[in-house]
Amino acid sequence: MSNYKNNIGITMGDPAGVGPEIILKAFKDNHFKKSDRIVIIGDLNVLKKINEKLSFNVLFNELGDNLNDLNTKYQEDKLNVVNLDNVDIKNLIPGKVSKNAGKAAVEFVLKGIDLAMDKKIDAVVTAPINKKAIQTAGFKYPGHTEIFAEKTGAKDYAMMLYSDKLNVAHVSTHMSLLNACKTLKKERVEKVIELANSSLKDLGIETPRIAVAGLNPHAGEQGLFGEEEINEIKPAVDNAKEKGIEAYGPIPPDTVFVKAVNGEYDIVVVMYHDQGHIPVKLLGFDSGVNVTLGLPIIRTSVDHGTAFDIAWEGKAYDTSLIKAVEVAEKMAEK
Repeated sequence: MSNYKNNIGITMGDPAGVGPEIILKAFKDNHFKKSDRIVIIGDLNVLKKINEKLSFNVLFNELGDNLNDLNTKYQEDKLNVVNLDNVDIKNLIPGKVSKNAGKAAVEFVLKGIDLAMDKKIDAVVTAPINKKAIQTAGFKYPGHTEIFAEKTGAKDYAMMLYSDKLNVAHVSTHMSLLNACKTLKKERVEKVIELANSSLKDLGIETPRIAVAGLNPHAGEQGLFGEEEINEIKPAVDNAKEKGIEAYGPIPPDTVFVKAVNGEYDIVVVMYHDQGHIPVKLLGFDSGVNVTLGLPIIRTSVDHGTAFDIAWEGKAYDTSLIKAVEVAEKMAEK
C-alpha cells in the first residue's frame, strides 16, 4: 500500500512559455505537498535545459509512459517526469509561437487525460498553453476546457475560477460577446448553477450560496434594458431553488461581486467570459485557479497565459500553479 494520499499529474504547457519554469520553481522551493505524488507530463529535455539556464539545480527521475512503475520508481527528492520526448529542442525558441511546441502541449494534455481516465493519477493540473500555437499545429480547440470535454465525452461542463477572495462559474466562455448574448438560455444557466453547487460541495462548502449575475445593466431593470433576465435567467434561478439549491438572482452585475467578496455569497454564476474574469483577475491576478466543472475527472489549471515576454527568465510567479495543485488535491481527497 502507498503512503501517499493522491497522485497528481501536472502537464507542462507550451514548452516555449513559462509552464516548465514555474513547475521547476515550485518543486525547487518545496511548494508541493510530500503527502502526494507529483508527476510531470512533459518533455524532459526542455525541463533540463531551463533548469540549467536558471541554475535551479533540480534533479530528475524519469517514469514510464503509462505509470505502471509509479509505486516502485517514484522518488520524492526528484522531479518525477513522464517524458514524451516530443519537442524539437534544437529549434525551440523561448517566447515564440511554434507548430512543434503547440503540438507537444496538446499531446501533454491528452496523455494527462488518458492517465486520469485510466485512474493512474487522481487529478490533472495544467500549465498554460498558447492558443495560437495549438491552432498553428492544426488543432481547432479554443482552449484546455474544450480538449478535456471532447476527450472525456463530457456534455455539460463549465469553467470555474476559484480564489481566496472570489469564485465565479461561467455560463459561456470562449465565444464573442454577441454570441454569448444570443445563445443565453435558461437550461444552460440552470446547469451551471447545478455544477457550481456540486463543485463547491466537493471543496468543503456544505450549502453553497450561489449568486446569479444579470446580463444587462441593472439586471435588465424589469425589462427596461433587456428581457434576458425575465425570460432566461430568473426561470433558471427559480428552477434551481425548487431543487433545493440556495440560489439568488438575477443580481445586477455592478453590485454582485462586491456582495460576494464581502461574504454574502460563495460563488457568482456569470453570463460570459469577461464578466467573471475581470473581477477575479483584478482581485488576485496570480492566485486564481481555473477548474473545469462537469468532467468525469478532476482538472484544475493556472489562471494565466504562457507569458511569452518573460519565458525562461526566472521572473514568472508560481503562485497560481501551487494553488491549482492544492485545489486538485482537495477535490481528490473529497
